Amino acid sequence: MSFIKNLLFGGVKTSEDPTGLTGSGGSNTNDSNKPSEPVVAGNFFPRTLSKFNGHDDEKIFIAIRGKVYDCTRGRQFYGPSGPYTNFAGHDASRGLALNSFDLDVIKDWDQPIDSLNDLTREQIDALDEWQEHFENKYPCIGTLIPEPGVNV
Repeated sequence: MSFIKNLLFGGVKTSEDPTGLTGSGGSNTNDSNKPSEPVVAGNFFPRTLSKFNGHDDEKIFIAIRGKVYDCTRGRQFYGPSGPYTNFAGHDASRGLALNSFDLDVIKDWDQPIDSLNDLTREQIDALDEWQEHFENKYPCIGTLIPEPGVNV
């Protein structure tokens, strides 16, 4: 509901396409004058990644195929009430491959990391395109790794 409210009343800039397919080239940040704090690259457990969801922490990190991207500048899309908010703080690989933004395709932090072994060729191709988009648009800041005793 909040997505629709933001869409109708201006909370989401629909002129800026997060997929990059429209070629708008616009900035995805509302705080363009705010200095960006550096993020130290490293390993992330799913539990750690889940905190970077735009709610618990201002930063927004999203994992795709084991790589963690800092999507904070895409806050209007991945942050609270953004159309892709379910991906924030999670491994979004399966959701992107299936073109689904439903929570049921996103694993919780206490579940095993998704192997993606059951994806079809078409779904893998879709995921390849999404990963290329993220690699070109957002800095890769680390690697998603299983937490011993939790994500096994």
